[in-house]
Amino acid sequence: MDFLQIIMVLVVAVIFAVIGMVVGINYRKRVSEREISSAEDEARRIINESIKSAESKKREALLEAKEEILRNRTEYEKEIKDRRSEVQKQEQRLQQKEENLERKIETLEQKHESLNQQQIEVEAKVGEVARIKDEQLQKLEQISNYTKEEAKQHLISTLQSEVTHELAATLKQLEQQFKEEADQKAKEYISLAIQRCAADHVAEAAVSVVPLPSDEMKGRIIGREGRNIRTIETLTGVDLIIDDTPEAITLSSFDPVRREVARISLEKLILDGRIHPARIEETIVKARREVEGIIKSEGERATFETGIHGLHPEVIKLLGRQKYRTSYGQNVLNHSIEVSHLSGLLAAELGADIATAKRAGLLHDLGKSIDHEVEGSHVTIGVELAKKYKESPDVIHAIEAHHGDVEATTIIACIVQAADSISAARPGARRENIESYIKRLEKLEDLTNSFPGVESSFAIQAGREVRVVVRPEEISEDQMVLLAREIARKIEGELKYPGQIKVHLLRETKAIEYAK
Repeated sequence: MDFLQIIMVLVVAVIFAVIGMVVGINYRKRVSEREISSAEDEARRIINESIKSAESKKREALLEAKEEILRNRTEYEKEIKDRRSEVQKQEQRLQQKEENLERKIETLEQKHESLNQQQIEVEAKVGEVARIKDEQLQKLEQISNYTKEEAKQHLISTLQSEVTHELAATLKQLEQQFKEEADQKAKEYISLAIQRCAADHVAEAAVSVVPLPSDEMKGRIIGREGRNIRTIETLTGVDLIIDDTPEAITLSSFDPVRREVARISLEKLILDGRIHPARIEETIVKARREVEGIIKSEGERATFETGIHGLHPEVIKLLGRQKYRTSYGQNVLNHSIEVSHLSGLLAAELGADIATAKRAGLLHDLGKSIDHEVEGSHVTIGVELAKKYKESPDVIHAIEAHHGDVEATTIIACIVQAADSISAARPGARRENIESYIKRLEKLEDLTNSFPGVESSFAIQAGREVRVVVRPEEISEDQMVLLAREIARKIEGELKYPGQIKVHLLRETKAIEYAK
């Protein structure tokens, strides 16, 4: 096929293609026109149905709105009707209340008028009574020959004697009742404390005795020209008394710690056998260290036994020094430990602070540790030491008041006083010479005899009771109760004594006649 034929074929193909496209376009156009016409018909139908549906819903909405308006109107009318009914009821109640108030006002006015009338009648009767009373007083004055003031004074004097009698009887009854109750409670507390803290005390001497294996040892202790004994006395500050006592040397010193150092040194020297100044000096240094260790351990033992913590180390050492201190034949450290236990027991019974009471009881005699080194009483020294080592005010006050130097103002101070007295009352704890004992009895009798109406008095039972004989013509039965109370108060204020003193008044009347 040549080139021309190819061109002809292509031209024919293009022509057929154009013809096909024209035919297709015409077909699509007719189909589209039919679809558009059908869509327009459908749209018109939908619009018409929508219009009809909208009109129908509009009618339904209008109908529902009319029904709602009618329903609300009905409810509103009903509510108005109910409110009107309630208002009418309230008006009726208010009207009833007004009527009741009017009736009450009328009743009150009637009562007021009646009271006014009664008041007028009462005033008239009061005037009549006053007039009758004046007439009766005048008649009584005429009959009794007493004026009004004289009769009043007579009545007062009569009543005064009766009141004095009743007062004395009541006072005696109350005093007896309170005394029985207080005695019972005190006996319970003290007996319980004593039973739970039982201890024995024996008298301790103020000197130490060192036993010797033989009398030959006395010469060795004295040494050549007395150089050994002088060395011991110089280094320890203790006096060695070497007399005819067989196989014994007595050590005497105002300082119990020095005396203990000397005793331990002598025992070591006697055991060693080498007694010369150099050995003596070495032994005394070791003994002093040993005593210091004992003092510290004894102070710690005291705090451990009493359960007291937080004490200053110097206070613990001062407590340990009390092991070598005696007072009235009683070991001060053992006494302090016992007072601490007793104070804790009494505080537990009375509901007080147990720890503070035990602490105050342990430290109450702290001044006795150095009272031979510092001027002043052991109470004053103890207060200064307690303040120095920052003890609490309750503990300081208990130390200051435990011997009555100041008045006890706290329950802790009173507990320590009682515990100290209990411990001091142990057998062998106190020794009193006959002179001070007799002076105390004489002072008690002189104080009792100073009261008017007292004929004589006698101190008996070691000064724990005083019997007073009164003059019957000066002291009546009722006045005896008051006099006994006054004597007891004066004894409490002016005398110092252990325990308590019973004041026993005696009044005797006699009638004597002779038959002839």
